[in-house]
Amino acid sequence: MHGTRTSPRSYLAEGPRVALRHFTYEDAAEFTARARESRELHRPWLFPPDTHEAYAVYVRALIEDRDREGFLVCEHEAGGAVAGFININNIVRGGFLNGTLGYGAFAHAAGRGLMSEALGLVLGYAFGPLGLHRLEANIQPLNAASLALVRRAGFRLEGFSPAMIHIDGAWRDHERWAITADMVTPDTVTGTAG
Repeated sequence: MHGTRTSPRSYLAEGPRVALRHFTYEDAAEFTARARESRELHRPWLFPPDTHEAYAVYVRALIEDRDREGFLVCEHEAGGAVAGFININNIVRGGFLNGTLGYGAFAHAAGRGLMSEALGLVLGYAFGPLGLHRLEANIQPLNAASLALVRRAGFRLEGFSPAMIHIDGAWRDHERWAITADMVTPDTVTGTAG
């Protein structure tokens, strides 16, 4: 049950450099400080919560909504400090078994391969314990770092959707990328693919 998650060091999956754990309310100070430090990196693509109030609303949805799973990416070398996050949103069960990814690295961790490793761990968790068949990532065409991340993980480009998602006051075009459980290799889930 989501509501019972409280231990900040209760890892769901671990790799050589990073581990995944669920969000907690106790992570507010670290997460929001990292989000504020990373504004220049994230804009105009991403707007993670950067105040305690916004973080509380964000985490409440991750904990209470059965159609979402949120993961903090924690760096082993930094004593478990938060390096980024990956969420699986809009989880649909039944015949679809699908979820949509949202993610971001924080500025201090960007460009170091930590998110590639973390995404591999999320794929293993999504296609393992969560029992999903498919994950999608909708990415603005000029977001080169995000596109490179999904390419490295083995996602395939499935299409282009004009004016797909309302972000920062406007409807933004997105490329649609996806991966299915049968596309995942051992290298994918260890973050060494691509």
